[in-house]
Amino acid sequence: MVSVLEKAGVEVQYNTEQTCCGQPAFNAGFRDEARDVCTKFLKDFSGADYIVAPSASCVGFVRNYYGALFDNSSLHNDVRDVQKRIFEFSSFLVNVLGVDDFGASLYGKATYHDSCAALRECGIREEPRRLLSKVRGLELAEMNDNDVCCGFGGSFAIKFESISVAMADQKVNNALKTGAEYIISTDLSCLMHLEGYIRHKGLPIRTMHIADVLASI
Repeated sequence: MVSVLEKAGVEVQYNTEQTCCGQPAFNAGFRDEARDVCTKFLKDFSGADYIVAPSASCVGFVRNYYGALFDNSSLHNDVRDVQKRIFEFSSFLVNVLGVDDFGASLYGKATYHDSCAALRECGIREEPRRLLSKVRGLELAEMNDNDVCCGFGGSFAIKFESISVAMADQKVNNALKTGAEYIISTDLSCLMHLEGYIRHKGLPIRTMHIADVLASI
């Protein structure tokens, strides 16, 4: 992601002290613990013009749930400021920088998976497809039910393992039916879940994050 941003002329600063956005604790019901982690996030990312994340899940959480966590607190204005500056990677490239061609090449056939966070929490659909359409040698094929959840959902995959695996099975088989060699997405959590299923079954397909695709030469 950093290499792609730098190719677009962006000065990238990476805070090595950064940690989690707080979503896992929040989703598990630990509001106080989540607020502590989120407070650190606000401090870690103060001062930059933009915050760019390779995960729509994190971006969606900051944009849609930080407000409730810090309502009527001394950090309320800090939250509003961060929410204006945080962007998912593909959305930042297309909607902020206005760049969609990075001279990338990946020869083969791929299908794109719309993560729940990107599509439903951040309203991202066309941006990744626009970027992938400019990748040399890449044929993009839409799979059936590309907007259906892959089954990960964080703690959902642990609490409801059998349902989670069945959803991964459906997603991967829909991808295989397109003849794709790659499943590409904006969220590594989805890809991690699908890659685990693919490896366990020994299937002839692999996963790639869109940042890795755009960094390919």
